[in-house]
Amino acid sequence: MKEKIQFVLNGKPVEVETEKEQFLLWVLRTHFNLTGTKYGCGLGYCGSCTVLMDDDPVRSCNIMMEDVAGTRIVTIEGMEEGGELHPLQQAFVEHDALQCGFCTPGMIMNAAGFLKKNTEPTRADIIDAMEDNLCRCGAHNRIIDAIESASKNMKGGPKS
Repeated sequence: MKEKIQFVLNGKPVEVETEKEQFLLWVLRTHFNLTGTKYGCGLGYCGSCTVLMDDDPVRSCNIMMEDVAGTRIVTIEGMEEGGELHPLQQAFVEHDALQCGFCTPGMIMNAAGFLKKNTEPTRADIIDAMEDNLCRCGAHNRIIDAIESASKNMKGGPKS
C-alpha cells in the first residue's frame, strides 16, 4: 500500500507517495531524478549509494522509505552551495580522485559525514573511515589525498 512520506531533500521539504518498503535509492533516482546516487552491489557493501541522513552517511540501497520520514537527506547533488563546489568535491577534482567516477558520489558523501564528526582527522583516520567504500579503478590513494586536502579547507585540518 502506498503512503505519503515527507522529508527534507537537499534542503527542501518534499513529499513522495510510495511504498513504505521501497528503498531510498530508487526513490531518489526515479521520483526525484537524482542519479548521482549510484546502484552498486545492492547489499550495502560497496558504498556507491551513500547519502547523508541527518548528517550520517547511510547506504540508500538498504534504507526503506518508512525510515526516511521526517529526516534530512543530502545527496551529491545537494553538496554544492550557491553554485560553488563543496570543498570535498573541489578536492576530488584537484587530486584527480575520480577516475571512472562511479564510486565518487558515495565516496564524497561518506567523507562528508566523517568530516562532520572528525574535523581534524589523521591520515590513518581517513583511511579507516573510507575502508568500506570500494573503488574498482584504484584511485584510493588520490581519494585519501583529496579528503585530507579537503579537511584542511574545511573546519579542521589533518593531524600529523
